[in-house]
Amino acid sequence: MNKYTLKEIEDNLGVYFNNHTLLKTALTHSSFGNQFKDAEYNERLEFLGDSVLQLCITEYLFNKFKDKSEGELTKIRSLIVCENSLFEIAKRLHLGNYIRMSKGEELTGGRERISIQADCVEAVIAAVYLDKGIGFVRDFILLHFENIIEKAINNEIVLDFKTKLQELLQQDGEVVIHYDLIKHEGPPHRRKFFINVVIDDKIMGEGEGYSKKEAEQNAAKAALKILGEINE
Repeated sequence: MNKYTLKEIEDNLGVYFNNHTLLKTALTHSSFGNQFKDAEYNERLEFLGDSVLQLCITEYLFNKFKDKSEGELTKIRSLIVCENSLFEIAKRLHLGNYIRMSKGEELTGGRERISIQADCVEAVIAAVYLDKGIGFVRDFILLHFENIIEKAINNEIVLDFKTKLQELLQQDGEVVIHYDLIKHEGPPHRRKFFINVVIDDKIMGEGEGYSKKEAEQNAAKAALKILGEINE
């Protein structure tokens, strides 16, 4: 698995598989499957893992928070299973280092792409479920999502950093906020954008991403960190 052995990956995950093919597949991006025709890739596992994650989180919230309404529980769950939260889990588990992908995908930043890492988390969850069963995967999810669940309960997970920044800065009146494209790099099909968020003519955050939208969100997130609103 790239420069890592399966044993090293299992040690990091804290899961030792009976069927190592499940783990290999969970860590294989579709670009690798397209490059090596016999290689299974993780999209079907991602499909299953999404449902397993939803079930385990739903069951936990249902049992833990008996005073909360269906609407409140739904909102909390959406924060826990959103792409940003899954990406945080992927970073913590270093999944980006382990994913098998094509050279082309890797050269154009695929290893750092949020969606690829988030999808991989769901695929790994499915692999654990299929290999170990629902009880084991429930414990695995609750262990690794503990901090995410706590942040969701406290409404500390931000889905839209640009909106959060705007609401914060305009509490006391109008503030001029704009996002400046500084440069872009890479081929047209996989271009990386670098953007600054400027507040009242002062640069308050820098962001990069593989779309202007992603770069703007990251710039707003950086500004919120500087302002002490988030501490990830």
